[in-house]
Amino acid sequence: MALKAAIVLQTLRESGPGLLVPAAWLVVAAAHRGLVTERSLLIAHLVMVAFIIFFLTTGWEEMNDRVLGGWRVVMVIGVAITLSGIAGLLIAPAATPLLAISLIGWMVIPAFGLFYTGIVLPEAAIIYVISGTLSIVGPIIYFLSVLSGIDLLAVGGIAVTGIGQTLGIVDAVFRY
Repeated sequence: MALKAAIVLQTLRESGPGLLVPAAWLVVAAAHRGLVTERSLLIAHLVMVAFIIFFLTTGWEEMNDRVLGGWRVVMVIGVAITLSGIAGLLIAPAATPLLAISLIGWMVIPAFGLFYTGIVLPEAAIIYVISGTLSIVGPIIYFLSVLSGIDLLAVGGIAVTGIGQTLGIVDAVFRY
């Protein structure tokens, strides 16, 4: 029984991010369009921080290698970014700035991990440069939506970021 549990946990750690990253960006896009309640968004943030902490605590030692070391930093920062989103959802007057920190943080911070991975793994540089670039272009598009007032452009920025990060994580799942 313990062996089965260990295998399930290992599979979750290795494959889970490949499902969680695109799912998270779908929830963000849906929330932006008003299709997800604040309560559901809060639950999503709580689940996300729990998964990040799970991945960090169960894989900390394995993250000593050159590629995963960079992602360990991204995930530690990600805990703080996600907690910012949770606080924004719980504290009404501070909601906008804290939610903005969470959204923009998750759009930009993984880009550094993606670019870093492309440097460390020259054989995979193209996919990680593309995915990192999309992760940076997404928030630029999102910012342009704020300036222009075109709401659909914001969803486009979220989608570009989500696609970029999904490309990177799917490659990582198959590569490792």
